[in-house]
Amino acid sequence: MEQIREAIVTGADPAEFASLEVPDSYRAITVHKDEQDMFAGMSSREKDPRRSLHLDEVPTPELAPGEALIAVMASSINYNTVWTSIFEPVSTFGFLERYGRSHADAKRHDLPYHVIGSDASGVVLRVGPGVNAWKPGDTVVAHCLSVELESPMGHNDTMMDPEQRIWGFETNFGGLAELAIVKANQLMPKPAHLTWEEAASPGLVNSTAYRQLVSRNGAGMKQGDVVLIWGASGGLGSYATQYALNGGAIPVCVVSSPEKAEICRSMGAELVIDRNAEGYRFWKDATTQDPKEWQRFGKRIRELTGGDDVDIVFEHPGRETFGASVYVTRKGGTIVTCASTSGFMHEYDNRYLWMNLKKIVGSHFANYREAYEANRLIAKGMIHPTLSKTFALEDAGQAAYEVHRNQHQGKVGVLALAPEAGLGVTDPVLRERVAPQLDRFRNA
Repeated sequence: MEQIREAIVTGADPAEFASLEVPDSYRAITVHKDEQDMFAGMSSREKDPRRSLHLDEVPTPELAPGEALIAVMASSINYNTVWTSIFEPVSTFGFLERYGRSHADAKRHDLPYHVIGSDASGVVLRVGPGVNAWKPGDTVVAHCLSVELESPMGHNDTMMDPEQRIWGFETNFGGLAELAIVKANQLMPKPAHLTWEEAASPGLVNSTAYRQLVSRNGAGMKQGDVVLIWGASGGLGSYATQYALNGGAIPVCVVSSPEKAEICRSMGAELVIDRNAEGYRFWKDATTQDPKEWQRFGKRIRELTGGDDVDIVFEHPGRETFGASVYVTRKGGTIVTCASTSGFMHEYDNRYLWMNLKKIVGSHFANYREAYEANRLIAKGMIHPTLSKTFALEDAGQAAYEVHRNQHQGKVGVLALAPEAGLGVTDPVLRERVAPQLDRFRNA
């Protein structure tokens, strides 16, 4: 593994990577199947990823047709990492078992351990039969959509493929490791002005925000739209805020602290609501929502916008906020939802939906074209990574814990083969131009 690391760090000729020896095993962050009940009876908040995430030495799997083996320089923590680590809403071993039954090559994924992680930056080491667009030595980032594409249902939009899965969450051999296996159509060029850890951090959340807000498969945002963004300084919301600003929309950023409000303002957002400072409590108790709080929230939005209601709600908290999101959306507006970090069982007053012709749109990650376009905007310096902190691979449990407890800003990175942060930049001119935007979250 040291030979691979040295070749990447010293900038070896790309042709040399095909001759590098691939080790029989590698270090990876895993969860263990025999521990999937370890948090039984505990609340979500009590569950600690530091107990369930392990740094193991695991065997290097064989490549299947259409796949690539990449040397992972860096990865990052997503909320699906937290879900995997606390075995919620279900254990991911059920995903691996079902995938393993689908075809012969998938059997490799059904193991008593799960190598997790849905982001990666690194270098291609090997490609399997049928891979022509990528070769050893290519510097890449990986998006997390894994599809089989044997069904016609996925050929207009690969997210509709019946065998669509999220790599490193619903498949094995993910990105929180020194090596990873991806399908060739997960690969995209690494943005040259970014470090390895910066390049690894946007993949899942940036592509998710692009589809959810910009794509015609999501909300189809246009210039002048008022966009309510929950968690606007977080790993997902910070990209939505950037897309709203770049696309000529008007973001209304909802955050939970003065520090997070200042991050939004530093990105260029002018309309910010600190929900804790203003004391919004959308639930009277565990089973009863408070419509008066929805009304107060809507009034505050109109105060900020000069009387305009919300055209699009960028929803991902779920149960805690969904009733308010439906209420504050304008007549004919759109609530687009991609997650439920506060709970999956949503409740809202349907009168405000049907009588006002509003739409709820489900959005889940992105297809290859959407992910590629989102990465292209990163590569051109138009959208910027929101990396705030970087951990070593052995500290991935702590990194996931901080995301679980909302102790982070933006995205949290994890170094794999990269010996230190700050490596991997090959376009210093563009980097110098966008340096203030790259430093925004680290300085928060």
